[in-house]
Amino acid sequence: MSQANPVKGMPEGAFEVLPAGKEYRPYIAADQVLPEVTARAIILGLAMAVLFSAAAAFLGLKIGQVFEAAIPIAIIAVGVGPLFRRRSTILENVIVQSIGAASGLVVAGAIFTLPALFILGLDQKIGFDLFKVFMVSFLGGALGILFLIPFRKYFVKEMHGHFPFPEATATAQVLVAGEKGGAQARILVKSMIIGGVFDFMVHTVGAFNEVFTTRIFSFGRALADKAKIVLKFDVLSAVLGLGYIIGLKYTMIIAAGSLLSWFLLVPVIYYFGQFIPAEIVGNAGTVISAMSAEDVFQNYVRFIGIGAIAMAGIIGILKSSKIIVQAFGIGFKQIFKKQAGEAEEQPPRTQKDLNMKWVILLLGVTVLVIWLFFTFSVLKPVPQPLKIGLIATLTVFVISFLFTSVAARAIAIVGTNPVSGMTMMTLILSSLVLVGAGLSGEYGMYAALLIGGVVCTALSMSGGFITDLKVGYWLGSTPVKQQTYKFLGVFLSSLTVGLVIFLLNQTYGFTHADSLAAPQANAMAALIQPLMNPGAQVPWLLYGVGILTALIMELIGVPPLAFALGMYIPIQLNVPLVIGGLIAHLVSRSSRDKELATQRYDRGILTASGFIAGGAIIGVVSAILKWKLRDGVPFLNWAEGPHGETIALVMFILLSLYLYFDSRRARKED
Repeated sequence: MSQANPVKGMPEGAFEVLPAGKEYRPYIAADQVLPEVTARAIILGLAMAVLFSAAAAFLGLKIGQVFEAAIPIAIIAVGVGPLFRRRSTILENVIVQSIGAASGLVVAGAIFTLPALFILGLDQKIGFDLFKVFMVSFLGGALGILFLIPFRKYFVKEMHGHFPFPEATATAQVLVAGEKGGAQARILVKSMIIGGVFDFMVHTVGAFNEVFTTRIFSFGRALADKAKIVLKFDVLSAVLGLGYIIGLKYTMIIAAGSLLSWFLLVPVIYYFGQFIPAEIVGNAGTVISAMSAEDVFQNYVRFIGIGAIAMAGIIGILKSSKIIVQAFGIGFKQIFKKQAGEAEEQPPRTQKDLNMKWVILLLGVTVLVIWLFFTFSVLKPVPQPLKIGLIATLTVFVISFLFTSVAARAIAIVGTNPVSGMTMMTLILSSLVLVGAGLSGEYGMYAALLIGGVVCTALSMSGGFITDLKVGYWLGSTPVKQQTYKFLGVFLSSLTVGLVIFLLNQTYGFTHADSLAAPQANAMAALIQPLMNPGAQVPWLLYGVGILTALIMELIGVPPLAFALGMYIPIQLNVPLVIGGLIAHLVSRSSRDKELATQRYDRGILTASGFIAGGAIIGVVSAILKWKLRDGVPFLNWAEGPHGETIALVMFILLSLYLYFDSRRARKED
């Protein structure tokens, strides 16, 4: 018995490259007028910003798990909408989500870097207060928004259908399902429950392992021990769903980069490392011959990936240079044009950005405030504060600008922002620049970490904000309203994260045995110390290999950033992406009837979005339970048993089969 297409909801062509001359029509057309920015939307969005900033900062520092807030906030917005006398419109929910999602982006920038000041004792030796946390977070967030605006048209409109935007897809599906209800909402809710329960069984119950490795086989153990070759993959439903939405093309490129790192570079470095004396192995802390495959990747190969990401970002800037020049050219013309000039042609509502004149003026004001902040608040006691402050400001501006497109492109491709790698590169470059300018030691570390905090927040914001703008493009929001009110979310999130960091430092601390984990900040603290001392070892050769790799990928026509992300992101996250992409490929070719195949693929998109949404919510719930449960012990301990990985493999296969066969349940309309 045939049934109506249950996934009708997202507009036609939402996930496809459109034929030349055809314009995408969003869910709410440009000529439709609906309540969008209302007191309700602003208040609810700001409440979400405060709530999720506090939760993300606490859990991120307590257990080292930073969760993404965009999808849970979208679900809450949909859930509370019917409680009002006038039900919230989908455009109001977009604004709620956009304002509230600033929380996770600001938090990531802050907790990756600023707790390192406490870890190094610089808060006591030099001084660090709530005002500085707020300024670092807010200035970084403002830079991220302003730098991204000129890229919006390119990423969300001109490249429509070329980038998968996995997180934006899931968020948009949640908002549309809440609006449409019916069969589409049932599919989304069902897949959210399945994905949430599946991930809950891993995170909290401990029913099976999160990661399957070939070490469970005797030949796999031998290969891992002798040649340092190991294959592993994460079984979480959210990662499988990401792979489906990303698609086979990009997941294969990402996997190729990962296989190069783990199956070629790791074994080669291990092999030659056996002949290298212990005293010249760098800052790893142990000889290569005693390392596992994971240790070799962490201490050596990962830096090759960072170099490749940096070069891929420069290539992206060069490719986008025409767009950037045009955008800023328009802005300067608007600033200096005569008042009696001709009226400008107004774009449709759904393509109206913040006026480039104001973008340039606000960028100028932001850069001036950054210089004043560094010169008169951070560097006042050091010699030549005006000069060092100017160098610090230029470092922040240039690196943030260069890496903005990297962050946006990474989110557009794989839904993961390599902000930690780019922040490490920022700390290295800023440390070298500051040392060259005559600032080293404790004040050098202090300044470099604050520079890193501003840049890290800017890149986190750029990557996350492109998601909001793509959701708005699909659904018909007004970009200038998203861009304007995002600053409110950044402002309140910056206040909240500062309060939480200082409260946690006073309550738990960051430096003793029972203190907060803060893994990213500890890594930044360990990185910055040798850089501010003479003779610091910087792995330039490894960065150079990564740069050369990205250039080769560009020359042979392989997207260099996707390949570089594969080199940098751990292999266990890349392998399930390929499986999800393969399922999407098989579903899209499951029928000779193109219309039916498309409907099946679209249903799979909805199911995969449910997996991501369910995983996002359970990530928050499990993080809270992990904190509450004594020592984080799960209800069951099967994951630690001899069959934990075997069960994980079986469960992952069953989940993959469900995604494939449930997608095929779509039927053509009668």
